[in-house]
Amino acid sequence: MINITTTLSNHILRIQLNRPEKKNALTPAMYDALREAIERGNEDRDIRVITITGSGDSFCAGNDLNSFLKEPGSESAARFIKAIAMAEAPIVAAVNGVAVGVGVTMLLHCDLVYAAPGVKFKFAFIDLGLLPEAGSTYLLPRMMGYSRAAELLMLGEVFTAEKARACGIVNQVAAAEELEALAQAKAEELAAKPPEALRQTKMLLRRGTAKTVEETMALELDMIGQRLVSDEVRGIMQAFFARRQT
Repeated sequence: MINITTTLSNHILRIQLNRPEKKNALTPAMYDALREAIERGNEDRDIRVITITGSGDSFCAGNDLNSFLKEPGSESAARFIKAIAMAEAPIVAAVNGVAVGVGVTMLLHCDLVYAAPGVKFKFAFIDLGLLPEAGSTYLLPRMMGYSRAAELLMLGEVFTAEKARACGIVNQVAAAEELEALAQAKAEELAAKPPEALRQTKMLLRRGTAKTVEETMALELDMIGQRLVSDEVRGIMQAFFARRQT
C-alpha cells in the first residue's frame, strides 16, 4: 500500500499523504509516489496547480525510521526533494497537523503554505545525528536570517504555526476547520489565472537561487550519506529503537 492519494479536478491536482496511523511518516514507496505526482504536474498542462496535505492529526512526521534503516542508501527521498524543488506548477500546502523533518523542509519548496493554529513544527535532524536536507541550510538563512535559522536547525526545538508564519515558512495561519477550504480557494484562484504566465513567473521567482539550491542539496546529501555510516548515528538509532521496545 503506497499511502498517497491523488485527485485531479478543475486543473488542480490534490495530493494527500494517507498514512495517519504512522503520522504520515514517509517510506521509499511514498516518496516515489509523491515524486511521480509532482512530475506529472510538469508534464500534464491540464494540471495548473498542485495541493498537498496530510491526513488524521498529522501533515508529515518525516522519514519512517524503520524503512530508513532498512534502506539507508535509498534514493527515493533525494529524487522527491529534487522533484519538488524543480516543480513547474505552483504548489499550495495545507499543513493540517504535526510537521517534522522533511515534513517541514518540503514546505520551503511550496509556493503558498497555510497551517492550522495548533500545528507543531520541528527540525529533528541533529537529534538523530543527521543533517538538514532539501536545501534548507541555504533557504532558511535566506528566508529568516542566520540567527533564526540556526535556532531552528541547531536546537531542533518544537515551534508553533505562528512562529513559522513570522519566520516566513507559512503564509497564513487559519482555523483548523477552515484550512482545507482556504487552501482550495487559493488553489482555485491560481488555477483561474493564465497558466503559462503563472509557471513562468514561478520560474523567474526561483531563478536567482535555483543553482545554489541544487548545489546545496547535493552537498547535504553527500554529507548525510557519510553520516549514515557513522558510529554516532548508529548509536543514536540503536538507542532510539531500544527505548521504543521498552
